[in-house]
Amino acid sequence: MLTQSQAAAIFDRIKRPSTTDELEVSFSGGSSSLTRFANNVIHQNMTEESSSVSIRVAIDGRTARSTTNRLDDESLKRALTAAETLAKVQEPDPDLLPMAENGGAPTRVPSRYFAATAALTPQDRAEGVEAIVNIAKKHNLTTAGIYSSAEGFEGIFNSRGLTNWHTQTLAEISITMLGDDSSGWQKLNSPDVARLDPKALAETAARKAAESVNPLDLAPGKYTVVLEPAAVLDIVGFMFWDFAGLSVLDQRSFLCDRVGTKLFGENINIWDNAAHPLQAGPAFDGEGMRREPVQLVANGVINQLVHARATAAKIAKSDIAAKVGPLHATGHGFSLPNEIGEMPSNIVFSDPANPQTIDQMIAGTERGILVTRLWYIREVEPFEKLLTGMTRDGTFLVENGKIQRGIRNFRFNESLVHMLSSVEAMSLAARACGEESFDMVVPAMKVRDFNFTETTKF
Repeated sequence: MLTQSQAAAIFDRIKRPSTTDELEVSFSGGSSSLTRFANNVIHQNMTEESSSVSIRVAIDGRTARSTTNRLDDESLKRALTAAETLAKVQEPDPDLLPMAENGGAPTRVPSRYFAATAALTPQDRAEGVEAIVNIAKKHNLTTAGIYSSAEGFEGIFNSRGLTNWHTQTLAEISITMLGDDSSGWQKLNSPDVARLDPKALAETAARKAAESVNPLDLAPGKYTVVLEPAAVLDIVGFMFWDFAGLSVLDQRSFLCDRVGTKLFGENINIWDNAAHPLQAGPAFDGEGMRREPVQLVANGVINQLVHARATAAKIAKSDIAAKVGPLHATGHGFSLPNEIGEMPSNIVFSDPANPQTIDQMIAGTERGILVTRLWYIREVEPFEKLLTGMTRDGTFLVENGKIQRGIRNFRFNESLVHMLSSVEAMSLAARACGEESFDMVVPAMKVRDFNFTETTKF
């Protein structure tokens, strides 16, 4: 795997022949391995290793980028020449800023590189899969899923002296358990493989599949729901692009004219915090700027947006400057050039004052529905963030404080604004991952009047 000193040497090799005003080189890559299983057997094992060098130049107010995965001098020279050629045929960009000279004092993050994760072998992953398959067989189920591991790097150097480097490992397990007319699912990842327990995940998925056999066809309507963390993650993930300063400036956000107003329930507090111990990823953005912790929502009030350097400068000159809070680069920008600006990507929900476990939420529910996860989510109406999608892999009727039986999956039509204004209880926040959104630190939620519009055919 490419090291920081090797990357620095490559940067010097690129910089030597460059005649551009400014030069930026981004590095990414690493090694990833995947063990895939289905029908209770492993059917694929693969390992991939790659390195990418992306060169951005700035010439007379113009900028362009070229990328290569070959690190010899001739390939690097071709990539540099391509970036220079592309830049020279661009129109000058009046909003283009000089490259960042100082990304800010580094954000202190816990180590996200674990030797045990990097050292995982095909045999180690196969033994984990064997444990999962044995649990499936014990419950007369069929299982499918993945067990993966990776070590990677991200880095950025520029001609103004900025240098940032990040290394990380990540292990992930995803399990689906299938019965004749039922299914259960669990998924989790972590930089530290010691935080993953294949047997515990498999037992939970198997229990959900076993308990949801012969599902009841329940009438659609508005129900109290208990959403497990994966379900929360996948639905709330649809709103975080809108917390970008550029999306508000361009009138693409549901937060236009809503910054500083109370939009959600008072128990909702959301941060973007790259330093949180359950988060992952680098402490710097695509331009090398320090990722600041930003409180996006404070007691239900839309508190602050995130800004790339150029966005902060644009908004400062606009008529919405007074409406969107602090106007400085928060370290959430993407690599330039781009048209999307920035996004918060290390979402952390604050722990509630009086957390409840999922079991406690169920025990306090007279009649409702437990949802394991959601899928096929799409936006229907952007201003109230009305979303549609379906439940999947473990949906249960709750009555008199107990899970009674599995039910057929529902399609929902639900507004995120309404949902986050109707949260009656939350668990402690935990690292979660799903299929429709990026990984976050989120709680389970008990929500009243969640709107299910119809049942599905399975």
